[in-house]
Amino acid sequence: MADAETPAGPGTPRDVPDQPDAALLDAALLATLFTQSAVGLVVLDPQLRLVRASSLVDGVETGEYLGRRFTEAFRLDDPDGSEQLMKRVLAGEGPVRDRLVRGRLRGVPDDREFLVSSYRLDGPGGPDAPALGLLTAVVDVTERQRARAREAALAAVRDAVGGSLDVAATCRAFADALVPRFADLAVVEVVDDVLRGADPPVGPLPPGTPLRRAASGRCDTLRGAAEGEDGDRERSAGVTRRLPARTPYALATTDLRARLVPLGPGAPWPDTDPDGARAVAETGAHSLIVVPLTLRGAVLGLVSLYRCGAAEPFDDDDLSLAVAAATRAALGIDNARRYEREHIIASTVQRRLLPQAERHQAAVDTAHVLLPGRDSGCWFDTIALSGARTALVVGGVPGEGLQSAIAMGQLRTVIQALAGLDLEPAEVLARLKDTADRLAQERAALPPADALRSEPLSAGCVYGVYDPFTRTCTVARAGHPAPLIVGPDGRAVALDVPEGPGLFSTDSALFAPATVTLEVGSLLAFCTAELLSGDHAAERITQTLARPGRSLQQLGDDIVYALPDDTRSAGAALLLARTGTVSDHLVATWDLAQDPTTPATARVLVRDRLQGWGLDEDTVEATELIVSELVTNAVLHGSPPLRLRLLLDSTLTCEVHDGSMASPHLRHARTVDEGGRGLFIVSRLASHWGARHGPDGKVLWTEQDLPSGDS
Repeated sequence: MADAETPAGPGTPRDVPDQPDAALLDAALLATLFTQSAVGLVVLDPQLRLVRASSLVDGVETGEYLGRRFTEAFRLDDPDGSEQLMKRVLAGEGPVRDRLVRGRLRGVPDDREFLVSSYRLDGPGGPDAPALGLLTAVVDVTERQRARAREAALAAVRDAVGGSLDVAATCRAFADALVPRFADLAVVEVVDDVLRGADPPVGPLPPGTPLRRAASGRCDTLRGAAEGEDGDRERSAGVTRRLPARTPYALATTDLRARLVPLGPGAPWPDTDPDGARAVAETGAHSLIVVPLTLRGAVLGLVSLYRCGAAEPFDDDDLSLAVAAATRAALGIDNARRYEREHIIASTVQRRLLPQAERHQAAVDTAHVLLPGRDSGCWFDTIALSGARTALVVGGVPGEGLQSAIAMGQLRTVIQALAGLDLEPAEVLARLKDTADRLAQERAALPPADALRSEPLSAGCVYGVYDPFTRTCTVARAGHPAPLIVGPDGRAVALDVPEGPGLFSTDSALFAPATVTLEVGSLLAFCTAELLSGDHAAERITQTLARPGRSLQQLGDDIVYALPDDTRSAGAALLLARTGTVSDHLVATWDLAQDPTTPATARVLVRDRLQGWGLDEDTVEATELIVSELVTNAVLHGSPPLRLRLLLDSTLTCEVHDGSMASPHLRHARTVDEGGRGLFIVSRLASHWGARHGPDGKVLWTEQDLPSGDS
């Protein structure tokens, strides 16, 4: 009886299948790798000659490459650099992995891109012995790189197009996004009327429709050649043409389909378009994509993309990308066109040149009423000034149309800039009149044939500044009615403001201001002359303002309801303001001694107050430094009395007053200077700073933006 089979226990050797011969396994492995691997494998001898190779590219026989040097077989663009790298690998300096090289193979018509990795083949003596050669892996990534290039071009179009609301700028951005990463030459043409904001025609594009070249882009090689012949891109932009019939351009705008067109001898259509054929010959273009710029069936224009010289021809994938990019561009162009049209309309409308929203003021509530009408040049403004003061402005440029609105916008811009200089109202109007005189001189210098030269030019303005700490309102006027004032008890407050000359008049009389002290809750009405025309107009407005329990906006509406019809048709502006004061717990004021120890004292006072207001430590430290510099400047260069004031509102204001009229100036100290950096430091820490003068000295002030939640 045969012995029973003993189960194998732990440690009991099992039968191991016979192992294949290592040499046979190596041979089978190499055969499989060199015949079936998707990665091209090349074995090089120490002289970098091919001794064995797998298929390098589909359909290319490798036998003819054996015995050739690697750089010769692949005809690399940079053979010397690649050969030096391989020699370093042979010398034992480590492998080279995934190096992107460009070259070409026999039997393959265009350039290819390869990822090349090289590894040293050690001999029997190991790394210290001479190498047997190199094993080089070659991966054809041409299509992958082309796909990435297409994705990059489309991403560039998405990023570049749509950021501008100008049609020409949008077209330039589109052309720049495609050249040179996708095309050597790009031409963007837009229907001429579309550039002016008109609605695009519905396709097919009517024959003879003029297209204007809005943008073009050329690669560096073509740009150098073109500049010697027909100029650069700026000079080529603006050219208008009508598309010749029976050309790819005309066909694309007829059936609204993109086309991929090979360019070369034997093409039938260049005979019908001699100018286009000449341009193709001059640039060496051999491949063309024509894409209509369409949106919802309407034709905005046409984009033509060319590849020239040694560049690879476009293919169907490129055509798909061009269509996607053109769709994006068409949307951007249409948005810009719509804005252009709206902008042209809005530029003739007064509202575009006036404040678009109510502005918060520290101690004044405001509301306005604007009646559009024939006069398009009346304006209003509220401007925040330093020290919680507010400038109230109303003016008008008589006349209708775009030119009156333009003149109004110029004057309003200048008065805003002047207000920021902390000038007195009379000086603001004096400088504003200087600007108006220059504008009048420019109009008088227009050519005699310009109709604008003969149009009359006049304007008026009233400018007031309310100070909540003194509760005073200082007003000056230039050919404009004085404001109406109603106290909190409903009674009119007298304000006799001498009338100064109109802004465009030849009168050189001086502007004289008037100052009135107001009770908290008083109402001021700054209005254009149209509102005060007619019998008892001022009394009517004053009585309306005296109505109790009405908001400013309701009072403004009540005034409009009571206006005669002819006033509403002419147009007018009304600015209402209710005076207030600054809450005591948001203001801190200290009288300081003219002493060297005062800056340190001021820092302690400021820190204590700001911490009491709950401001963050960064703001406290920055304010300490600002106050220290301003107080030091006042102690060293100013004169008594010395006063420090902090004001907390939407911003933090610091003011240092002294009796000197001399203003400091910001300068940049040199490295070896011991001083001169104070105001520079202040300017870096504060969002705004400046100086204003009064009869008893000057005030240096700063404003700091507060972190969200601190104001």
